[in-house]
Amino acid sequence: MLGYWKLDAVIKGKSDVKSWHNDKRDNSMQRNTKKAVILGAFGLLLAAAVPVVAHHAFGAEFDPNRPLILKGPVTKVEWVNPHAWIHLDVTNEDGTVESWMVEGGTPNTLLRRGIDRNSLVPGTVIVVDGYQSKDRSNRANGRDVTFPDGRKLFMGSSGTGAPRDGRDKTER
Repeated sequence: MLGYWKLDAVIKGKSDVKSWHNDKRDNSMQRNTKKAVILGAFGLLLAAAVPVVAHHAFGAEFDPNRPLILKGPVTKVEWVNPHAWIHLDVTNEDGTVESWMVEGGTPNTLLRRGIDRNSLVPGTVIVVDGYQSKDRSNRANGRDVTFPDGRKLFMGSSGTGAPRDGRDKTER
């Protein structure tokens, strides 16, 4: 008497059990491939959503009613997404030094506007015009940066709820 598996192989035109096993393996591979494609697509969707969730509007962190001007030497630059960070030491009127973190646009935005790794080396004295964080910590959103040679470049904080003051050419 033929077993079910042998009978199924004969009905499908398979002459032996080995062929039936190969057919079963092919179906298994198709299911695994389908699962891999679905999981890969889900992973891409999840990865694409992370930057959107992590990004914030200007008004979520910075106060448009607290403009400030910071002057001091660059101590470090972080070229990271979604925003580059410029660290500088600011000397107060009483002689104390405070370390500040200034948020700029994306590294790509800064590069397109003329700010690169060579223009922001540690020790370069810059002037940053921006807005202080809502929590009053030593963090700011940079609007403009002025270099020692007098060049003034926009740092990329428009279009995210930053005050519209006409200094960004794309606002006009």
